[in-house]
Amino acid sequence: MAKSLTSHRPMLAILLKVTAIALFTALSGIIKATSEHVPAGEAVFFRSFFAIPVIVVWLSMRGELRHGLITRKPMFHVWRGLVGTSAMGMTFMGLALLPLPEVTAIGYATPIFTLILAALFLGETIRLVRISAVAVGLLGVLIMIWPRLGGDLGDGALLGVLLVLGATVARGFVQIHIRRMVQSEHTAAIVFYFSLTASALALLTAPFGWVMPDPQVAALLVGAGLVGGVAQILVTSSYRFAPASMLAPYDYASMLFAIVIGYIWFNEWPTLVMLAGAALVIAGNGLVIWREHQLGLQRGRAKPMIDPKGG
Repeated sequence: MAKSLTSHRPMLAILLKVTAIALFTALSGIIKATSEHVPAGEAVFFRSFFAIPVIVVWLSMRGELRHGLITRKPMFHVWRGLVGTSAMGMTFMGLALLPLPEVTAIGYATPIFTLILAALFLGETIRLVRISAVAVGLLGVLIMIWPRLGGDLGDGALLGVLLVLGATVARGFVQIHIRRMVQSEHTAAIVFYFSLTASALALLTAPFGWVMPDPQVAALLVGAGLVGGVAQILVTSSYRFAPASMLAPYDYASMLFAIVIGYIWFNEWPTLVMLAGAALVIAGNGLVIWREHQLGLQRGRAKPMIDPKGG
């Protein structure tokens, strides 16, 4: 019998997940710091292209590089790349216009939009608990963006909110698309081809104002790609040692990291209104996590012979 690639080591899983979240937040800080010097499309290229060597080495060490190069449905990766790269680009543009904690908080709405989109496009049933989660989450989003709605696109803040909201909805589309992809595509292929397609798509923006960064900015951008690759590996590895439902709440550690990085690096401080809205979005997501856990327990009782950590 083949040895399982998973084991139950919750403390290691939490350490890997929290470290990944810290790195992803630091990556956002790097992109924000370089946003005055390079356009978003160029930043997307560096973030994606320089993650590829890290991912290739990791897949090789795990013996999964062959899986990372094989795809049954290439167009699935093209569409995932188009939407995912658009989400990344809008987020990077939003980081140039809004405080880091605010961008982080609005991003918490992704699971809420994923629920809505899954109901619309996948026909998934949304019952009372999930409807309540969506309502609470959307109220939180409205509270967060309300102070910005009185402005105009010229001041940048409203445009930033619209960009980050657009990125959040796009990530919701990515989530439901990946649900279809995993039925035929290996995880290694999904990770590898996204970095590849994002790099290629970002190159298409070169005629629209790319610049030659100075050595310090170039080093930061290359570092963003390397950090992103390592963070992707850590978050993927964390799910080998604990179920996703247990690790989901640790995503919100990003707010603590965003507040620290925002204050130290950019002299930014979250407002009470933003924190209140973020708390409601987190509460809505908490309802989703709780409901998914309950459904998981029910499925486990219905199918007691299935290993919950199995692939």
